[in-house]
Amino acid sequence: MNLNMNRREFLASSGALVVSTLLPDVPAIAATQASRHALKPDQLSSYISINQDGSAVGWVGKVDMGQGTDIGWIRIIAEELDLHPDRVSMVQGHTEETVDQGGASGSTGVWRAGAALRNAAAEARRTLLDMAAAKLGVAADQLAVTDGVVSVKGTPGKKVSYGELIGGKHFDVQMEWNKHYGNTLLVTGKAKPKSPSEYKLIGKPGARRRDIAPKLFGTAENMVDVKVPGMLHGRVIRPPIAGAVPVAVDEASVKDIPGVKVVWQKGFIGLVAPREWDAVRAAQKLKITWSEVKPPFPKQKDIYAHIRQAKVMKRDDEQNTGNVEAAFAGAAKIVEATYEWPFQSHAPIAPACGVADIRADSAALWTGGQKPHHCREGIALMFNLHEEKIKVMSMVGPGSYGRNDSGDTTMDAAVLSKAVGKPVRVQGMRHDGTQWDPKAPASVHTSRAAIDKDGKVTAWHFETKGFSRREFFRDEGTPEHTLAGQLMGWPLKPTWLWGPPSESYAFASRKLASESIGPLLDRASPLRTSHFRDPGGPQIHFAVESFMDELAVATNTDAVEFRLKYLAHKGDLAVVKTVAEKANWKPHVGARKQTRGEVFVGQGLAYSVRGQTRVAVIAEVEVNRNTGRVWARRFYVAHDCGQVIAPELLRQTLEAQIVQTASRALYEEVKFDNKNVTSVDWNSYPILDMKDAPESIDITLIDHPEMAPFGGGEATCRPIAAALANAIFDATGARLRQVPFVPEKVKAGWA
Repeated sequence: MNLNMNRREFLASSGALVVSTLLPDVPAIAATQASRHALKPDQLSSYISINQDGSAVGWVGKVDMGQGTDIGWIRIIAEELDLHPDRVSMVQGHTEETVDQGGASGSTGVWRAGAALRNAAAEARRTLLDMAAAKLGVAADQLAVTDGVVSVKGTPGKKVSYGELIGGKHFDVQMEWNKHYGNTLLVTGKAKPKSPSEYKLIGKPGARRRDIAPKLFGTAENMVDVKVPGMLHGRVIRPPIAGAVPVAVDEASVKDIPGVKVVWQKGFIGLVAPREWDAVRAAQKLKITWSEVKPPFPKQKDIYAHIRQAKVMKRDDEQNTGNVEAAFAGAAKIVEATYEWPFQSHAPIAPACGVADIRADSAALWTGGQKPHHCREGIALMFNLHEEKIKVMSMVGPGSYGRNDSGDTTMDAAVLSKAVGKPVRVQGMRHDGTQWDPKAPASVHTSRAAIDKDGKVTAWHFETKGFSRREFFRDEGTPEHTLAGQLMGWPLKPTWLWGPPSESYAFASRKLASESIGPLLDRASPLRTSHFRDPGGPQIHFAVESFMDELAVATNTDAVEFRLKYLAHKGDLAVVKTVAEKANWKPHVGARKQTRGEVFVGQGLAYSVRGQTRVAVIAEVEVNRNTGRVWARRFYVAHDCGQVIAPELLRQTLEAQIVQTASRALYEEVKFDNKNVTSVDWNSYPILDMKDAPESIDITLIDHPEMAPFGGGEATCRPIAAALANAIFDATGARLRQVPFVPEKVKAGWA
């Protein structure tokens, strides 16, 4: 559970002493007044502290965004400290209380932050044992620990608790630091973490989420619940045609609404009021004259033609081997296909909310975003403040997978607060988030393969082209990556990146390339693009794994057999074999077109690798023969992310990825006309709901306790769309090459 307290409050609540305690030949326990504690990345006390009752607190610069990552951290700390997990809590993402470890991103929560916390907890245990040895008069190797109580082996009555040793005081222990902030921050100590043979918690069942009941019963402290004395409510008004800016504002049009103040700075237009409903009414009523601009977008039906023809901002050629040209020249058969993926919205369950209090020389912000330390950096730049004068507190919000509207909302609140000199709360409406959040990029993928006279694939040429997935990379970490910053004229600094696939197909010759293109509108666009869960992964691997299925058919090979023939990494082979066995896969070639009553039924396989995490998925679908509706009825998953920390939580995370990505594959597409995004609610941007949820998800976790945990938060997103497309082909014979797989496309495919 995220504890919203500072270290001064923490020490006060735990009854901290005001002088340090020194034991012979034992490292000093730091002076215990919180004001004397310097938050430094090379200090053990920056990551682990002990309460007077012997319980522990982990301090982490990342945040859990609803996946239960905090429980993974807790089990890591509890394992190393020999504490019951119920006696460990977490403080997350508070810039004054935690070191910058990169926020929530890239499946690095357990993988990266977990490594630092594991080393810190091991070092804390070593320090505590040395202290206990001095106090009890025995060597440290003669001691045992049971739930935070250190006793002499063979003499259990001779004991001392963690609380008695250091409760309420800071560790004064320096650790080795790799001099990196953010995701790659790592600290190590003298202590070596436990070996897998010593584990009592890691990889074992029994982990329980702590946030579900408070969320269910409405007792959890949420971002929308933040109230600050003197707080006003704000709204930002967006143009009817993307790219337009205000040229005249009639403030008299809202003079009948009490307390309204209009804030107009360059292209930014917003307002505040003492009551939220008055701010909403005023935003609807305020008369604004907008600049005349040429509608910036093509017709939606022309978006893929635009991508094909657009100027390439950056090209990356990677993993080129063999002689592709010669292989194609001598091929007995050439297989080609093109795949397309639309813009998609994050569409979290609720619009974002942010609260900001910007003063002349300091600032305090509350955000539901996933990178509070980035937020601090962006606020410092935007308002010319020193970072140490800015406090950002991470709060539970509606969720964020990548870059949604949370960063914009927080920066909007900050601009309004600075303008009126009071704290301002901004909570968007549904249309604010769905229409104006940064979008997952649209893309086009072309694939060609050469097959020789013996049916062997001799060359593969894959090209992927799309809007940059890092056009707005650092969210509110830099002002130009927010709508407010762009509207106020900050110079743009886009990063051009799309990316090739990640897989281990061992074709004799291969050429892989990716190209990123510029935006449709370069400033304050509702179609600006940025990270969405597993950036670019679902799009690219939909194309790759659909094409591999097409190659299996072209070579008269079963889909599982094809992968086993050409995959090179033993981990990839293992997940494919495992999932085929679990799903009772029956070898076949081509579409079986099996029916059951009014539905076609089929299975489809797809595999992918992300970093060192490997996943294979088999989807089972039912396709209504009359309507074309696809139901993703069942999924089988084989998942290998190295060491498994908490199997129940990992399964829940994988289930969530499957449901979310199935929604993207079956339903989600941002709609727009030449003026603006028209997807503004659940009707215009439908997502998978309860009636469409899978009947079952069967997950096999391949655990490697001897390895590090490589991250399980994103990799399973990659193969889902292709597994569904391949299953639809097996069921109906329709080869779908464009997402989403809506009924009209499905029916057109088998017509």
